[in-house]
Amino acid sequence: MLSVEVALCFDLPMQIHTGFGDKDLDLRLSNPLHLRTLLEDERFSKCRIVLLHASYPFSKEASYLASVYPQVYLDFGLAVPKLSVHGMVSSVKELLELAPIKKVMFSTDGFAFPETFYLGAKKAREVVFSVLRDACMDGDISIPEAVEAAKDIFAQNAIHFYKIKVAVKSSGLKNIVSPIYEKTMTNAPLNDVSLIRMIWVDASGQHRCRVIPVKRFNNVITKNGVGLTHACMAMSSAADCPADGTNLTGVGEIRLMPDLSTKRRIPWSKQEEMVLADMHFKPGEAWDYCPREALRRISKVLKDEFNLVVNAGFENEFYLLKKELREGKEEWVPFDSTPYCSTSAFDAASSLFHDFVAALQSLDIPVEQLHAEAGKGQFEMAMGHGVCTNAADNLVFTREVIRAVARNHGLLATFVPKYTLDDIGSGSHVHISLWENGENVFMPSDGSSQYGMSKIGEEFMAGVLNHLPSILAFTAPVPNSYDRIQPNMWSGAYQCWGKENREAPLRTACPPGIPNGIVSNFEIKSFDGCANPHLGLASIIAAGIDGLRRHLSLPDPIGKGFDELFEFDGGGFVGGVVGADPVEEAEGLSAGGGAAAEDAVDEVGGDSEAELVEGLFHVEVAADDIGDVVDGRRSSSLW
Repeated sequence: MLSVEVALCFDLPMQIHTGFGDKDLDLRLSNPLHLRTLLEDERFSKCRIVLLHASYPFSKEASYLASVYPQVYLDFGLAVPKLSVHGMVSSVKELLELAPIKKVMFSTDGFAFPETFYLGAKKAREVVFSVLRDACMDGDISIPEAVEAAKDIFAQNAIHFYKIKVAVKSSGLKNIVSPIYEKTMTNAPLNDVSLIRMIWVDASGQHRCRVIPVKRFNNVITKNGVGLTHACMAMSSAADCPADGTNLTGVGEIRLMPDLSTKRRIPWSKQEEMVLADMHFKPGEAWDYCPREALRRISKVLKDEFNLVVNAGFENEFYLLKKELREGKEEWVPFDSTPYCSTSAFDAASSLFHDFVAALQSLDIPVEQLHAEAGKGQFEMAMGHGVCTNAADNLVFTREVIRAVARNHGLLATFVPKYTLDDIGSGSHVHISLWENGENVFMPSDGSSQYGMSKIGEEFMAGVLNHLPSILAFTAPVPNSYDRIQPNMWSGAYQCWGKENREAPLRTACPPGIPNGIVSNFEIKSFDGCANPHLGLASIIAAGIDGLRRHLSLPDPIGKGFDELFEFDGGGFVGGVVGADPVEEAEGLSAGGGAAAEDAVDEVGGDSEAELVEGLFHVEVAADDIGDVVDGRRSSSLW
């Protein structure tokens, strides 16, 4: 009582240790409800009292006191970071169940060693983000209210409680909200959303989804996921059954877990949202066959071992088809028959592309340019580059947008590599660059480079070139892919590289704004719309890591005269990619590079991914042999 009287006399705040902390305390006596006699004493009704340590494990009791007694405030220091992640989140949630946000604050309560201050500050931000994000998703508060709450918890409430005379500079909303928070919360479910699509992409490039009512999604699925058979990753584009040789069957189940950072409002279906799903053996434990996890895993190896990050940018080529009545039968035919970059082609499709761009902008996916391609009814849309994991996610959403918006216009969009055998194929070319500490280090630091690229850029690219036939098993995964990869089709039919050479599978690029002769990225042309983008990028990075580990060098670039360098033998090009057999190459990353490459491919997914791709390719070949060619056109469920 004397301490409270002194604090009141000098208008000082009073900190009271409640809940866990010192080893010699009796936890039974540290329940803050024991303070009720003090709090109800009228003499101390004006005293400012803060209960420390979130009063853990009596957080609910503390929240009650703060809601009833105007002089009681709460501080969750020490609970963060001493408790488990679940304990930290749950204790802060319990404090906010009844207590006004204006009465909850954080202090690091660091002691013993300086790292405690850092850990407390770091974990507190993560915990508060998690709590406020969930509150927004549940509809308890809005995004601006969540931002205001974060400011109060970390600064304003303490300033008010301790009467600190300090001017706090207020920033605008865009400067306060972190990119991850903004990306997640701007897509929080609105009241009119009724269904959520959980999307995954299998090894043959098929986009699949489970659709969940929003209430069940929020209450159950976000924590427990959706059950899915092991066979889901062993289905080919020809049949919805597990392919032989993949080691995956209808026995066993995984969990599809939504990645809430990817949740988006569907532009063409306003009462629905979509979210990309990870595959877990059980919640919290990634499945070996999860494509998104494979890309994250190999990206972490590149970062940990070389402090490098891969940026990727995709070019989407696709055909637009329209219905036409021919001899009394309705058929899908090319949208038009105009040449490359035709203005009339774009005029005809202008309204469609306005809808494409608007939908992609609403999903925060950058579009760099678009134009008519060389095929009849073929178009291309080039996307902006970004961190490879985001680029792969964005490619999935982009394909969804193109298909759906085209369908709404009465058209059919297909990404199949070779829609018709007598016209140009469609690829999903990807541009690759290496970044370190926010700078593009694929470019040389000076002008002395032999090929206009840095040494690490050359070694990475040399690894990709060396393992190109193996990479094709992931980037060109179906027989139709090899109808496209043919000479004189600008599809990369030779195992070589060139400077601004669009016939080579690997092309170094010097885009506008880059000094002449300097390479900022390289393009991989033998990547198509049947590829799972996460597995394709993972295989490329694994090959690049092998090149860095073994300090590989590039051969001389190929300019003109392909026919002189590669002798056509009727079944492929000797020394070229065309003759490669992806079935034999599925494990080629490890077979062709020794121990270093074995390590790289193991970090992608090891034998399991190679075995999966090999088994699927056998099935695709069999389906192709049965008769996938109809009237010179490839029928495909990949449309």
